[in-house]
Formats: sequence, structure tokens, C-alpha cells
Amino acid sequence: MVNIAQVKELRDKTGVGIMDAKNALEEADGNLDTALKILSEKGLATASKRSGRSTSEGRVISYIHTGGRIGAMLEIKCETDFVGKTEEFTDLGKNIAMQIAAMNPFYVDRDSIADDITDFEDHEILMEQEYIRDSSMTIRDLVNATISKTGENIRVTRFVRYELGD
Repeated sequence: MVNIAQVKELRDKTGVGIMDAKNALEEADGNLDTALKILSEKGLATASKRSGRSTSEGRVISYIHTGGRIGAMLEIKCETDFVGKTEEFTDLGKNIAMQIAAMNPFYVDRDSIADDITDFEDHEILMEQEYIRDSSMTIRDLVNATISKTGENIRVTRFVRYELGD
């Protein structure tokens, strides 16, 4: 039997609805780690279902590293201006901008690489990079987690990175 404290803990960690948390815990026989995996798998399914939806709203978000020598700016889009103004969406953008400043990717994803470019490595692709704040996930995982929380398609469409002296 699943208790309310377990549901609350899972909701606090994931941001999912009460029923989603309760159902995942019941499916996992009360095991929090297993429930997190179940929700993660469902989140990926949810994200892939939403990937075809139009993203015409969003924000331009910037990050300047301490000392002002490196900065990044990105355009991140979502479906509605309501989600574009949420704390989750803004935090996602800030974390991705920080990732860009730290890891210097060249491409957003594989689709953004021109057909004539064949010499590239996975670490040059933003969406496939290991997230600097949690090495157990990629930037794509981070975006998919926010898609699960907000219920909307989210896309990083472009970015630029500046470094003093380059």
C-alpha cells in the first residue's frame, strides 16, 4: 500500500501530478527508485508524443560566467507564453545556457548539422552532452524532464557562445 508521504516525496522530486505519482508507486510496489524509473520512461514517451507540436513561444535566455569572460545566449521555445513564463522553463533555459558556456557545443542536435559535415563528435552536440550538474543525464534528458512537468513541447532552437579573446 502506498502512503501519502511517499506520493508527496515523489511529486517533490519529479513535479508530476498526484495520480501519476500514486500510480507509479503502486506499479513499483512502493519503491521510490523504481517509481522514478517508471516516470522517467513515461516522460520519454510523453516527450516523443509532443515532439511534433508547434513551438512558437518561449524566451531568449543568457548566462554570463563569473568574471565576465564567457557568456552564452540561447533561444528556447515552448507551445504557450504561459509555460514560457514559468520558473521551470526559465530554470531550464538558464541551466542550458550555463552548459553552453561550460562545454562549448557546436550544434544543437544531429538535425542541425549540415549534410556536408561528417567529421563531428558526440560531445559537440548540445542535446547529447552529459549534463554538467548531473552526470547521470544528458541535456536531452533534462529537456524531456521539463516537458513531462509542463506538459508542452520544448525545443532549443539556437544558441551562441562568446569567450573573450576568441
